[in-house]
Amino acid sequence: MKIAISGKGGAGKSTVAANLLYCLKKNEVPTFAVDADPDANLGLVLGLNPEELAALPPLCDLQEEIIKLNAGGGAFVDLNPSVDDILEKYVLRLGSISFLKMGGIKQGGSACYCKESSFLNAVLTNVLLDRPEAVVLDMSAGIEHLTRGTARGIEMMLVVVEPTRAAVTTALAVDRLASDLKLPRVVFIGNKIRSDADRNYLHGSLPEERILAMLPFSEEVLERARRSDLLELDQEHLLPGVERIYELIRGGDY
Repeated sequence: MKIAISGKGGAGKSTVAANLLYCLKKNEVPTFAVDADPDANLGLVLGLNPEELAALPPLCDLQEEIIKLNAGGGAFVDLNPSVDDILEKYVLRLGSISFLKMGGIKQGGSACYCKESSFLNAVLTNVLLDRPEAVVLDMSAGIEHLTRGTARGIEMMLVVVEPTRAAVTTALAVDRLASDLKLPRVVFIGNKIRSDADRNYLHGSLPEERILAMLPFSEEVLERARRSDLLELDQEHLLPGVERIYELIRGGDY
């Protein structure tokens, strides 16, 4: 199971990602949780220790490691460096979950842009293509961490959409980007559904045949998100319906 999750900021993609990760952990499936959103909320939603999260460096900031892997010098880092040590040293563990954060990609022309991009590409290639663990990749609203090479490792992209025009616009833009990268399967998950009007709006705005699920608005999830002392995600605070999504994906029924 190699899944990327995207959507407009605030639509609930980190919450959906954390919920799917809980299902994988509950079933003792070894999994990489990759936070590729510059806002880096996934660890907090999972309930990882905030101090440990703050101390965990984003992979794009590992300048010494990047230089070491580029021992030959020059403008570009080796496109296929060994990253096993990186994946051991710079992760936080939560049961069967190994959590790492990518950090934001600099704009072209920034210092070390090529080296960082190659480095992150090597890490994702290792995680998505070369290792047996499941992967849940929490993306930003865009999908800039993915290249045509790493996209080959993604089995499905879930685009989380709340019932607003802005969220639908972002979701359709992500769908076009995913199509450009030839991702094999892109599906939509409606989130924060409060009424039939919300449900009907998304059914009328998105490709009907690719709507995987509609998740209701949850007061319990909202209250948990407001806490400053977030505990590890548990069964009580799961989004209603997310376990069904997990079963559909795991069984290959969608």
